[in-house]
Amino acid sequence: MGLECVSRGRALVFAMKLKFNGLFKTLACAAAFGCMSLSAASVAEAETLRVGTEATYAPFEFANADGSLTGFDVELIRAIGKEAGYDDVEVINMPFDGLIPAIMTSQIDTIIAAMTITEERAKRVDFSEPYYTSGLSVLILEENAAKYPNVNALKGQALCAQIGTTGAMTAEKLSPGKVKAFNTEPEAFMELKAKGCEGVVNDRPINLYFLSQSDASEGVTEINEILTAEKYGIAVRKGNTELLDKLNAGLKTLRDNGTYDQIYQKWFKLAPKD
Repeated sequence: MGLECVSRGRALVFAMKLKFNGLFKTLACAAAFGCMSLSAASVAEAETLRVGTEATYAPFEFANADGSLTGFDVELIRAIGKEAGYDDVEVINMPFDGLIPAIMTSQIDTIIAAMTITEERAKRVDFSEPYYTSGLSVLILEENAAKYPNVNALKGQALCAQIGTTGAMTAEKLSPGKVKAFNTEPEAFMELKAKGCEGVVNDRPINLYFLSQSDASEGVTEINEILTAEKYGIAVRKGNTELLDKLNAGLKTLRDNGTYDQIYQKWFKLAPKD
């Protein structure tokens, strides 16, 4: 319809230039304006869901070599967006601690970023039904395995975590005032390797992915203890019930038709745990 309107518009402009009479010119202008209005309406009808994430959190969200974003969260929100009727799902990478401010100022519509549902966050945003159940674990250097047989042994030691995460909150409880907070998880892992801290407190799926996929994980191990059980949610602006209902309905459809399980097993190689 857009190309047809352009060609018709040009024809009408040409006719206007002929100046046969004022009435013809008036009708031509009205037709051209109507055609352009139809084009604008067509564009307006194409809805894009703007999603914020922090793409250094494999396997939930990370960047491919070509810069495109992928991961469990990215694939899941695109599937949910499709079920919710959106023509396009635009995933935008930004710092984790900037996600909630971005949604509060309408820069984005929703957040999916392995974000734990907490009372504090729920005061600022509304969360979907939980889409993932996780827990925290701690990575240490293998050479310190005997020194730190459990998490309590790390109390009072220098710890690393990503800023704004529940890992950072838990680390602060273990070692008040001795937590190094980084913008990204890879930075926290590198600090551990450089012996700048004694442990990295993080979501267990991220820790396991690092241990199994990264060359930098050599000499690193996990303390055999799982901390706090956590549930991840998709966040929307406070009071945006229309979007929240769409996301919850889309998530339910994916669970019911088996798509959620397929995406989960692709990224975690095991059955989902609720």
